[in-house]
Amino acid sequence: MLSFTSLHTTADARRLAKKKLPWMVFDYFDGSAGEGAGEQLNRQVINELRLQPRVLKNVEHRSVKGAVFGKETLLPFGIAPMGMCNLSAPGADLMLARLAATHKIPVGVSTAASTPLEKMIETAEGNAWFQLYFGGDESVSNSLLDRAEASGYEVLTLTVDVAEVGRRPRELRRGFKMPFRIGPSQFIDFALHPCWSINTLLKGPPTLANFGGKTGHFDRTKSRAGADWDFLARVRERWQGKLVIKGVLSAEDSIQLKEMGVDAIQVSSHGGRQLESVPPAIDALSHIRSALGNEFPLFYDSGIRNGEDIIKAYAKGADFVMLGRPLLFAIAARGEQGLGELADVFREEISIALALLGLCSMSEISSDTIV
Repeated sequence: MLSFTSLHTTADARRLAKKKLPWMVFDYFDGSAGEGAGEQLNRQVINELRLQPRVLKNVEHRSVKGAVFGKETLLPFGIAPMGMCNLSAPGADLMLARLAATHKIPVGVSTAASTPLEKMIETAEGNAWFQLYFGGDESVSNSLLDRAEASGYEVLTLTVDVAEVGRRPRELRRGFKMPFRIGPSQFIDFALHPCWSINTLLKGPPTLANFGGKTGHFDRTKSRAGADWDFLARVRERWQGKLVIKGVLSAEDSIQLKEMGVDAIQVSSHGGRQLESVPPAIDALSHIRSALGNEFPLFYDSGIRNGEDIIKAYAKGADFVMLGRPLLFAIAARGEQGLGELADVFREEISIALALLGLCSMSEISSDTIV
């Protein structure tokens, strides 16, 4: 009997998520800048990369473990910081944190998370990185940094590609705003998705849990254009742990970031959500690796949809990969069970691909892995 509910691919998760989520929420997760051409081009370039199989290699004993900042991870990928994850299902943030704890992988805790940063690192058993958006008020940023440090975070991810929030027509057409503003179209939307609506109502609508009181207010649409190199210098001086800069596509910028003493760069096009006409992030990854040399830590996100994509990113120069949308689709589709299923799918896809490429570990992947 065919199963139409089990998750065998990211496409399965997306298909089920699209059925279950209100249109407004699905388009928030799935949408991108403009008409989506930038996101589509990056996916096309990743798809067109060809891997080089090798035969008669003894690949009986394989490992999909990774490593980041000297710590071994049980999977070669982590969880990218994403805001308002609890829109996919109540408690989604904590599901991601538990996945991180199980596999010893980092979960990015967004400034715009639906769960307090203190609870996230506790649930993740220390496997959490705090992600900072500059919201225009440096005192608020400093308050968040103080809380992250006091909670035991050792890694800070500073997202730098959101000087202004990208224009995403799918969100605009649906009237997506935080907090929700319910008009006639939203009322109909929620009424046609009663399971999500009732469950969300019973558990309480998602909020920006890291704000209120001394931390102040966060407006996701507010300009962050005041963040500059001087701001980065102040963050670098203040934050004593590891500092990752996320949202970089320029080799020139990456060289300056390295000179300023950041510990790693996360090459990313923000999943195509910021600027439609950006170059494919996977191409930028190889250019930045060439500019920085082989030793500087580079992470990657944007457009990853399966295990072979992860191997391609490693071959293009990544030391570690972060996943975003696929995990939210899995949660929306089948809750925490779906999240675990999709993580296992990625693990199996990576292991099988390694075998067919004649490789036994992620560390054996090189530029020669791509034809």
